[in-house]
This record gives sequence, C-alpha cells and structure tokens, in this order.
Amino acid sequence: MRPLSFARPRPLDAWLLFITALLVIGAGIGLRDPWPADEPRFALVAQQMVASGDWLFPHRGTELYSDKPPMLMWLQGLFYLLTGNWRVAFLMPSLLASLLAIWCVKDLGQRLWTRKVGLYAGWALLFAFQFTYQAKRAQIDALVLGMVTLANYGLIRHLIKGPDWKMWVLGWFFAGLGTITKGVGFLALLMILPAALASVRGWPGVRVGAGDRRFWLGPLAFLVAVSIWLVPMVGTVLTSANPEHRAYLEDILFRQTAKRYAQSWDHPQPAWYFLGVLLMWAPTILALPWAIAPWARRLRLRHDPRYLLPIAWWLIVMVFFSIPRGKRDVYIMPALPMLCLALAPLLPGILRQRVPRGVLYAFSGVLVAVMLGLGVTMLTGEPGFERKLHAERGLDRAVTDALAWVLLAIGSWGVGSLLWFARRPAAALFSVLGGVWVLYGIAVAPLLNDSSSARGVMREVAMRIGPEAELGMVAWKEQNLLMSQSRTTTFGFNQTPWREQLRRGLAWQAQAPARRWLLVQDVALPSCVDRQVAEQLVNSNRRGWWLVPMAARVNCPVSPELPVDGAAGATQAEDG
Repeated sequence: MRPLSFARPRPLDAWLLFITALLVIGAGIGLRDPWPADEPRFALVAQQMVASGDWLFPHRGTELYSDKPPMLMWLQGLFYLLTGNWRVAFLMPSLLASLLAIWCVKDLGQRLWTRKVGLYAGWALLFAFQFTYQAKRAQIDALVLGMVTLANYGLIRHLIKGPDWKMWVLGWFFAGLGTITKGVGFLALLMILPAALASVRGWPGVRVGAGDRRFWLGPLAFLVAVSIWLVPMVGTVLTSANPEHRAYLEDILFRQTAKRYAQSWDHPQPAWYFLGVLLMWAPTILALPWAIAPWARRLRLRHDPRYLLPIAWWLIVMVFFSIPRGKRDVYIMPALPMLCLALAPLLPGILRQRVPRGVLYAFSGVLVAVMLGLGVTMLTGEPGFERKLHAERGLDRAVTDALAWVLLAIGSWGVGSLLWFARRPAAALFSVLGGVWVLYGIAVAPLLNDSSSARGVMREVAMRIGPEAELGMVAWKEQNLLMSQSRTTTFGFNQTPWREQLRRGLAWQAQAPARRWLLVQDVALPSCVDRQVAEQLVNSNRRGWWLVPMAARVNCPVSPELPVDGAAGATQAEDG
C-alpha cells in the first residue's frame, strides 16, 4: 500500500485513492444495525415511509417527525427498495456522499493546480478523523457534506475556471438539495461573497457574471431543487384538513430553522467551541500552523482566488455557526473539504520539513500505543473494569475479550506500518488509520452491535414474552421500535410525556392482561410495579429496561407518579 507515491502521479494513483476510500468507508456495511445517536431515528422514519407509502410526512411511531427534511430518509428508503436489506440501505447515502466529496476535492485540486495537488486533497479529506467517522455512520451530516461539497464544486468551477454556466446551475441545484437535506445547505451559496469581493477589487481570474442573464438560472435551479419536497408538501398541507400536517409545516419551516438558529434550546456551547472541534480534523489540521504564512503571502502578494474562496468560505462557516448558543461538532464539518483543498498545494512542501514529519510520526505512535494499551488493559485489567462494561454497555466477558484481541491486532498492524514506512511518516499514518477503520468496521462494530443497537435487548424481550404476546413500550427510544421482534404498540413519543405514555400503556395492558407486556425504561418505572415480579433486562445504550407483566402491577393508579429521575427526563430535546 503506497498512499502517497505522488512524485510522478500515474493513472493508477487515482484508482488507489478511491479503492482505499471504498475499503475504509465501506468496511462493515451490512454487519451492524443503526446505533444512537440519530441513526435509529432516521432508519425508523425511512422504514415507516416504506411500510406506509407516505413519503411526504415522516413518522416516528405514531407521531410526525418534523425535525429534519426528508432527503436522507428518502434515500435510505430507496436503497432498501433496491437492496432489500436495511443493514445495507441505511449506510449507503453516507458512503456515496463521502466518495463524491473526495472526488470533488480531488478534481478541483487537479483543475486549479495539478494532478498531484488533487490527489493530496483527496487523501487529506479521506483520513481526517471526523470525516471518516461520519462517513461510516448514517447521521445526516455526511450527506449534507456531500451535497454542500458538490455545490461548492460547481460554484468554484464557474467562479474561478469559468464562466461555466452549467457548473453555476449545478452548484445552485445541489445547494437546494442540501437545504432539503438539512436547512443549512444554503450556506454553500455564501461562496459567492468572497468571489464578488475579489472581482470588485480586480483580482485576476474571478468571474461572477452577475450582469449576464444566465446568472438567474442559478437561483432558478435552487428553487427547482427545494421544490422537489416543498411544493408537494405545502400543497398537501393547504388542501388537507389534518391539523397535524399544518403543525408539521410550521415546525419544520420556522421553529426548526430560523428559530433554532436565533434561539437555540439545546447543546449550549461558548463562542470559541469550534476552535476545539478543529482538533477532530486531525491529522489534516496538523498542517495548519505551516500553512498560515504561505496562505497570507499568496493572498496578499499574488491575489490568488484559488486560496481565497475555500479559505474565506471555511471562515464564514465557522463564524456563522459560532453565533448561536447551540452548537454541535458536526455543524462545521461541511467546511472540511474546502480546507483540504486550500491545504493541498502546500502539503508536498510541508511534508518535506523535519518538524511536520516528526509530528505525523509521533501522532501515529501515540495512536498505536493507545490501541495496544487498551487491548492489554482489557485482557489483564482488574475485574471491576469488566464489571463496569457489563453494567453500562451490557458486554459480557466473551465480547470484551474479543474486543481486546481486535485492539491488539490493530496495534500490531500499526507497529508494522510504522516500521515499513519508517522514512515516509504520512504513508505510515495513513496505513495505521486505514487499519483502524477497516478493523473497526469488520470486527469491532459487529461485536458491539447487540448492545449498541438494541438488537440484543429486543431479541431478549421477544424470547421472554413469546411469539403470541403483544408488547407495549413506555419511555422508549427509536432503536427499540426499530429492532422490535414482537407485535408492538407505542403510546406517543417525544410529544407525549412519559407519565401520559405510562397511563395509556397501563390501560392498554389491562384490556388483555394475559398476553400484553410493557417494556419500560427504568427511569420511568413507577413504584407501584413490583420489582420482584417484573423482569429486569440487560442494559442497552447505557439505559436500563424492565419487562412488566400484569402480575407485577400492585394497585397501580390510573396515572402513577414517575420516579424523580424519570420526571426530570420526561421531555427530551432532539439532536440538532
């Protein structure tokens, strides 16, 4: 494996990049179920779309899901119809979006500079930690990154290499698709601001073309893209007498967009929060200290828009998301590909310097030492460590031992990589990271799947209650309904307080006490349930669960009081 043999780029170098990307990102697809956070939510919504045929108004259980536009769920449902396998389908949008993002920065680097620069940009993006991690998950952020990067690709092709009106239209169109993926997709269009400023100041090579009538084809393409979802959804709401549809429209268009930005109600963080998040872009971000001075010279002396546009847009995104009180690490991730693009021309020179090479080798060494240390600790550590893993994660001795051996295998691969690529620290690091991500996908994730996905606990539920029983769920999470193997009833979700869910569940159980069971999260289990008769299940997703037969109810009132912890957590905010 020679990930950085770019002295004389050959046609096979590009194939090596994309084969490696497919292996690193795709390893493990089909071997695990959706994990929190967010993955079970989107997969459940997609599953209900396919089952119900209602693709305009997403549902989560019996409640409408209005936190995010439906693009990701549409794609997951489509891939299920194509593959017939949810374990494959739910991860496919992230895989394809990530591969497209790598192709975009690779192609832009090649067009703006050289083929060698394009390859550096692609490798830098592939192994940036946050990118690889999200590419292997089915949260919405990898898809947003892909849409925004495609939009940036089209805009830069027009603004720097143009005029190219087809690319201009393409950029606006994918910005629109990004907006109906997650509302912030429109941010790609802010790339036009530094280009317009450079054009006004007379920088060479920048062409906005605002005076051309074809300029307006871009905004039109944006409207066409958002109309794919917005027009049929709004039309249905306006012609429907269903008040839930109108509430859905108001929530997703106003509360979850402008109001969420201006008056964030969750994930409070200080204004400088994203400066720390940049560390998650390692190892790529490690080159930043050696890039700032060359960037400044190229901008100040050469007026080079090839650096201005990606750097300015990265900073715009950082500032935009630093303003509201609520922040999550993934918010700024769509800016990562543009940072890789701006760094790529400088990386060959940086990697020839002694200190950056030493930093990369040290980074690899620390990563390998951590893998080996964790493996040894899990095999030889004190019994209390294993008891903690069992109590919090539901992992038994066989699983923890298997995980330990996988970590030792990763560490051993890392040692071999450091020795083999002793004179090429970047190649050594990419080899180490490649081993980490591939073994994580094919070995670690399957071992953790039962406890992380709720498949294990829901399989145990089905075995205990039998095939003829019915299951009602109180204070449940999306992964419970998604993984349920029994006939299941829910009594509301996010919009229904746990106490009300419990009241409805108790009434439902009383209608057929011989065959109906309740699955209740431990923090919502009332004192009127006899713990000696109810059945406690193994923890899943760091939560405890109880199976409650009718016989375990001891004079439960119509609306029993929740425990103190349960009352505090009875209403839950959604992730951003």
